Amino acid sequence: MKSTGILGVGHAVPERKLTNADLEKMVDTSDEWITTRTGIKERRIADPGIAASDLAAAAAQEALERARMSPSEIDLIIVATVTGDYVFPSTACLVQDRLGIPNAAAYDLAAGCSGFVYALDQAWHGVRSGAYGAALVIGVDVLSRITDWQDRSTCVLFGDGAGAVVVGPVRDGFGVLATYLGSDGSGASKLYIPAGGSRQPLTPETLTAREQYIRMCGNDVFKFAVRVMEDATLEVLRRAGLTSGDVNLFVPHQANIRIIDAAARRLGIDWDRIVVNVDRYGNTSAASIPLALSEALQAGRIKAGDYIVCVGFGAGLTWGAAAMRWDGREAYR
Repeated sequence: MKSTGILGVGHAVPERKLTNADLEKMVDTSDEWITTRTGIKERRIADPGIAASDLAAAAAQEALERARMSPSEIDLIIVATVTGDYVFPSTACLVQDRLGIPNAAAYDLAAGCSGFVYALDQAWHGVRSGAYGAALVIGVDVLSRITDWQDRSTCVLFGDGAGAVVVGPVRDGFGVLATYLGSDGSGASKLYIPAGGSRQPLTPETLTAREQYIRMCGNDVFKFAVRVMEDATLEVLRRAGLTSGDVNLFVPHQANIRIIDAAARRLGIDWDRIVVNVDRYGNTSAASIPLALSEALQAGRIKAGDYIVCVGFGAGLTWGAAAMRWDGREAYR
């Protein structure tokens, strides 16, 4: 098995900002209410005509440039998303064509907000086994298209964005050290879209009932998230032979500042070791972790040899965590 890790990171977000003040004019809410309960101040919203593949390709191009790799060196593309351009074909195939990546295997993966860690796990196994030389992993969601802008309990939470990483061989002792994935399908109805699938196709009746939009049991998801963020982090650290004290940077899914705070306190991780950008982007689902990772790298918060833990939770219900040792020489060679 070859030591395998992240060689380059990139992200892309829409230009348009939707602030809490803007939302005050749309639904019965306030900046104080949103900020206190979520930590979100603004989020990015894609303009009409911008789809998941557009943001995904931009983030992937940046990741390739930072890894100093050409598209021809990629032979696997995994896109984590629940808001692909189409039901089919996969958004990954559209990205493959857009970037001119010849003959790469390409597919989408749906694990909600856990999607990026799920996709990273698959790419890690594929490259380290020798089956693939290098992989492109993209987390992207355009949640504004499936958000009910009349539902004040959910519309304040979500935003659009994309993050991408190039996965390939690194020096021995570096790269991804361990992953941990899990699910609990009994909680599927806690966070889902009722209509639009084979169980309940879209009809005039379901559209009238606004069942084509996200439905969430907020309190239940909150309790699940706090518990699983701690459990998944401790398990992936155990598998990697690390402790929470070894972690130089904690990159959690950016869903809610109270969830991040609760998990950090349980794990004993100080705020100066945590990446937080939920205030500027809201919950971007599968894009959340790679977007935060990309910004942390740009800000100089990651150096060679650092131990990093990424952990997320999402629809399914699902969860995933990855522990890695950063090989800075490879990321900016």
